[in-house]
Amino acid sequence: MDWDFIIISSVKIVCAVVALLTMVAYSVLVERKVSAFIQDRVGPNRTAPPLVAAIPVIGPFLVRLGIFQPLADGLKFILKEDFTPSHVRKIYFWLAPAVAMVPAFLTIAVIPFGSTLGKQNMVIADLNVGILYSFGIVSLAVYGIVLAGWASNSKYPFYGGIRSSAQMISYEIAMGMSVVPVFMMVGHLNLSEVIQAQADGGWFVWRSPMTFLSFVIFLIAAFAETNRLPFDMPECETELVGGYHTEYSSMKFALFFLGEYAAMIAVSSLMVVLFFGGWTLPFFGLNQPAESLGMGLLHIAIFLGKMLFFMVVFIWVRWMIPRFRYDQLMDMGWKRFVPLALANIVLTAVWMWWMA
Repeated sequence: MDWDFIIISSVKIVCAVVALLTMVAYSVLVERKVSAFIQDRVGPNRTAPPLVAAIPVIGPFLVRLGIFQPLADGLKFILKEDFTPSHVRKIYFWLAPAVAMVPAFLTIAVIPFGSTLGKQNMVIADLNVGILYSFGIVSLAVYGIVLAGWASNSKYPFYGGIRSSAQMISYEIAMGMSVVPVFMMVGHLNLSEVIQAQADGGWFVWRSPMTFLSFVIFLIAAFAETNRLPFDMPECETELVGGYHTEYSSMKFALFFLGEYAAMIAVSSLMVVLFFGGWTLPFFGLNQPAESLGMGLLHIAIFLGKMLFFMVVFIWVRWMIPRFRYDQLMDMGWKRFVPLALANIVLTAVWMWWMA
């Protein structure tokens, strides 16, 4: 048994999960602060331990910044009463939040979040079929939402689950086809190879009109896949109260919350890898694997910076664009994006044949 491999992989997993949970917690804080800014409010600016608040100058600044709010939110979810309504299908009701959360965490396993650190590649599992694994795992999240809607044994959650299944299946097709031109150009399904191809030839977001169109389709489909406005029809408070998580409270609701933001982080990371060069930054000559520990950490910081930019985009769009009607959402998916993604594949094939 290769104990070195097991220990190193375990360390990578622990670091990735801790970083993911931390980013989820503070993504919620950023969302609340951004929404407050857009709506001309202040946002969370009171929560802090008394000892911290008492520190001169620094204490009040940290309180106003709201950095302790995620800790208070997490504590609230843990301490709230875990109520299970009597009319639900209990086993499936309890299982659904975990099924909705776990796929987003599993997707992180194949995403290269850096080049190398010492002699170790900064990816947990460098699979040769990384993108197929990602789409296969991401598609499982819909089962948790559908299961929650059905197990709640209530009208509005059931509507939310049905909407989610139709929406995610529809936009998953467009999302899957949108990345085909990228892999046609790379000739490989390994995500590390995709980053290396961009390090050698430039980011795909601007390399050709076809890959730019792929990025646009992928970005819009990502909003639908993560149930974010303007595509949050499975939740849709104005119509369905809260959709599939109407009957949930305490930590079970927190798991849905956690899964949504973890899915946003996962899909943002995929966009960075597929279209924005991953950890590379060619403007400053940072497009080769790290030769030192400091350079390896810088590559990780570059990747995280790009990913956080897309997280802000997700948050900003939620508070700036109104929700689509459900018929408009499905019409756009099947009659616009699926044909457009298919045409983009054909156009890419013709262009590659012409250039060969």
